[in-house]
Formats: sequence, C-alpha cells, structure tokens
Amino acid sequence: MKNIRNFCIIAHIDHGKSTLADRLLDFTHTIQVTEGQMLDDMDLERERGITIKSHAIQMEYGYKGENYILNLIDTPGHVDFSYEVSRSIAACEGALLIVDASQGVQAQTISNLYMAIEHDLEIIPVINKCDMASAMPEEVEDEIVELLGCKREEIIRASGKTGMGVEEILAAVVERVPCPKGDEEAPLQALIFDSVFNSFRGIIAYFKILNGVIRTGDKVKFFNTGKEYDADEIGVLKMDLVPRKELRTGDVGYIISGIKTSKEVKVGDTITHIARPCSKAISGFEEVKPMVFAGVYPIEAEDFEDLRSSLEKLQLNDASLTFQPESSLALGFGFRCGFLGLLHMEIVQERLDREFDMNVITTVPNVSYNIYDKQGNVMEVHNPGSMPEPTLIDHIEEPYIRASIITTTDYIGSIMTLCLGKRGELVKQEYISGNRVELYYDMPLGEIVIDFYDKLKSISKGYASFDYHPNGFRPSKLVKLDILLNGESVDALSTLTHFDNAYDLGRRMCEKLKDLIPRQQFDIAIQAAIGAKIISRETIKAVRKDVTAKCYGGDVSRKRKLLEKQKKGKKRMKQIGSVEVPQKAFLAVLKLD
Repeated sequence: MKNIRNFCIIAHIDHGKSTLADRLLDFTHTIQVTEGQMLDDMDLERERGITIKSHAIQMEYGYKGENYILNLIDTPGHVDFSYEVSRSIAACEGALLIVDASQGVQAQTISNLYMAIEHDLEIIPVINKCDMASAMPEEVEDEIVELLGCKREEIIRASGKTGMGVEEILAAVVERVPCPKGDEEAPLQALIFDSVFNSFRGIIAYFKILNGVIRTGDKVKFFNTGKEYDADEIGVLKMDLVPRKELRTGDVGYIISGIKTSKEVKVGDTITHIARPCSKAISGFEEVKPMVFAGVYPIEAEDFEDLRSSLEKLQLNDASLTFQPESSLALGFGFRCGFLGLLHMEIVQERLDREFDMNVITTVPNVSYNIYDKQGNVMEVHNPGSMPEPTLIDHIEEPYIRASIITTTDYIGSIMTLCLGKRGELVKQEYISGNRVELYYDMPLGEIVIDFYDKLKSISKGYASFDYHPNGFRPSKLVKLDILLNGESVDALSTLTHFDNAYDLGRRMCEKLKDLIPRQQFDIAIQAAIGAKIISRETIKAVRKDVTAKCYGGDVSRKRKLLEKQKKGKKRMKQIGSVEVPQKAFLAVLKLD
C-alpha cells in the first residue's frame, strides 16, 4: 500500500490537462501515445477538444529502485462539469494544479483548488506551456505563490507538448503525495465514483477501496440500496479493463457483477461484503444541484420508453443529470431534465443522439423558482406551465448566484455593462496581480442561463474566465410570458422572465417566429401576452390562390363574388386549421440574442 499514489489533474478549461496526461502515460510506458488526448475517448470530446468525463488510468513507475503504482484521474475544466471534478477529488490523496504560463490563474483554477483543499489533498503546482513564446512563467509563479502560499521552488515548470518537466512531476507525485490510509484487516469499504453501461456485461462500477480487500467471486452488497451481488470480475483500469484476482486497500479498480438496472448503482455508494459488512457508509459526497431545467421530448410519441431507458443509461455515466417525467400539451409526454449549465445540456442532447440514436426536442431552458401564495405556502416551479394563477401568488423568489469573473483591466468597463444589463450587483473587486482583476457579482441565475457566457467570452476576446456557485433565493418581479398562435397558447414556448425584459423579449420572439413558421392557407396571428394583456403581435399572411385570374374584364361584382367566396373558405379553414411549429423555431427562440 505504501507504493500506491492516487492523484488527479485539475485546471481551468484549455490549460493543457489532457496533453500533460498523455506525456505522463508516454513517460511511464503505460501506452503508446499515437494521437493527442488519448484519455478523451468520446467522439464529442475529440471534436470539441474538451474533456467531458473524468478518466481514470493506472500507471507503473520505477523511482529510486522501487516500483510505484500511480492512479491518475484526468478531469474536465469547464464549470458545467465541476461535479465530475468533485467526484474525482473524493477518490484521490493529491492533485496536480495546472496553470497555463501565458494565461495565469483563472476562475475555474481557483474554484477547483478550493474543492481540493476542502478534501485535504496535497497540491502540486505546475506551470504548463512554458515552451510558448507568450509564456510569462515569472508572473504566473507570483500568482501561484500568492494563491497557495507555497515556496517558489515547489512550483514545477513543464510543457505538455515537448515533455519538459514530466520527470519532475512524477518524482513530486511519489515524494509529496501521501499514500492511501486505510486498514486491510477492516471490513471492506469501497467508494463508487463512476459507472458505465455495457450492453454485454451490464453495469461496470468504478471504485476506490478505503478499507479491506476484495477478491473475485466475493459476495458483496451496495450499502445504500442494500442489493447483493457476486463479484464476477474485478480489476484495474488501464486503457482497457485489466482483470485481477484481488484488489487491496488504496487500489482504484472496477467491478462487474451483472447488474442490469441502472437504479441500483448510485455514484457515492459504498461497496461492502455480505458476510462482514462495514458499520457505516462512506460520507463526503454531496447531492448534485441542477442549475438549468429544460423539457426533453421524443419527436415520435412512441419513443417515450426508449427515451427513458436512454436517459437512465446516460445518468450512470453522467451522475449530474437528473430527470423526471412530465407532459406538455404541445409536445406530449417527455422528461423535465436538470443540467448543470448550458454546455452540459448541449452535450447531453448530442450524446442522446449519438450513443442512443434518440431524436429529441428540447424546450427553452429555465431555472427553478419558489412561489409563495397568499396563505404563505411555498411551491417549487421548474416550468412556466405549472405556475398557479397570478391572482393567487403573493410573491416569487428566484435563485441567485455569486459569480466571480477574472479579467484584465482593459475589459472591466464592458464586462460591468454586461453584468448590469443582466441585473447583476457588484459585490467587490480585487486586483490579483499586475493588470488582472477579479470581480464578484450577485446575479439572478435566470439571466445568465442562456447566453451570458458566450457574450462574456466575445466582449473580453476570450480573456475573461467565469465561475459561479449558488447563493440563495431573493424576491423578484417576475411575469409569465405566453406565446399565442391563433389565440392558442403554446406551452413549450412560454417563459418566466423579469418584468423589465418582458416587452422586449415578447417582441423579439414574435419577430423570430414570423420568419420561421411556414405560411399556411390562412392568416396566423402570433401574439406575446402577459396574463390577458397582449404586448406584441405579428401576422403571417395566408398563401392565396389567384381566384380572379379567369375573369378578364367584365363586371367588378363577379370578382367580388369570387373573393368573398375565398374569404369564407379561409375563415372556415382558420377555425379547424392547426399550426405546426417546426423544431427550428424552438431552437431559434433559445438562441435569441
């Protein structure tokens, strides 16, 4: 056990975590690195160049005449996948904190660092990309010393591209990261930190053993669900699964026990023996709090059950996804899903399409509100459709976040304007070093949910970094904005919005829908309404056949008669006609800017 080291790599997005992981794998001869980012094995990760899932892999390394086993977990850097990072941190004793030499400390670096410090991890600071012409290692070292309070000589300069500093990193991991603490004689306690679905073998759970020993063929049970299984196969994680006869305290591995239903495996659960169970489960795993809610509906109504099983399988691999069934008048049966952010939502939609071949419609994303009625009761509302009548509502509270934005001084003005436009309140600003400043804002989550991050990136030319955490609820003047087509409300398009933004949003939605809904044989009225008050209207003109083409000359009353007859037909058609809203229109309303 004294020769095992478990560590993860944490950093802001794009600071070169996965590339550095490649160099470590290369140097320890774990695998032949044939292309960049070997651990990012999903097509989506490759295409976008981001890490979405944490990846665990075992390396063997000889140092000063002894062999060490290093379990490495490469984590994502984007704020939407911070739950992946928190789970990886729970399975480690140390962390490599990587900072880009040309960009310095960014928002996500700080928030991941705090997460690691809370779990008492040993932090090894590394400055990456030191081979770049724009690198400023001296300034970045100052920032790290200020942030961590460590000594200058503890910071390792490295480059994931050229392999510089890799040997120092491995030596530091062996020397500085503590070995796992635990008792091999105690009853088995193993923490599940991830799981995947395999259509041939059932569910494969990844775990880290805190106490005890597990052998192939042992009878085990999952502590929280109380279900019992046989350990058909256990082993360690290399690029593939490598079976082993036994795993001891401190090891990170996988277990296959023929579990078929995804509800039985919960991330954060404890595995123990049936014969000699442990007395209590492993603590320290918080429930995930979704930030953004959206309805996900199958395009064909009969695909509802398939969508349910696809979401369950996806949830195994992505524990931060939550969902519950709901129905909508316009879209039929579907699920209300909770995501950690917009990128997360986009990735889930894409994965449903690629991995499970599910075509889905996603409604406008929104957040959860607390609604207080006149009697003082509270209800939590995720979508505008389930709101009570406006006359019954006393007041509505919306969720707020504390946002931290790190940027250079050149962009402070435009960033402040953006935040004020989103109803943000400046809490404080601190100068970190040189010309870098950190701004703290209290903002409503509903305002940043759609396009805030994209706008922030574009006005700061990509130099601002953004991170947030929930900060309670506050009362707010919110109204429900309905979109009516031909006087019928389309529940999938209704949104909850702040009173000040309602008129503008209603007008823009009507204009957008006018361009996207195809013309019918009758006039279509598109209206935006707050309660009974119409605040905006656009009309899509009917497609008309030229009925007077056969009249040449003659009395005008003949033309009138034909036009009146056509008008009657159009009127009858309008009563029975229904308007199909194309999928494009739902998506375009999301991307209103």
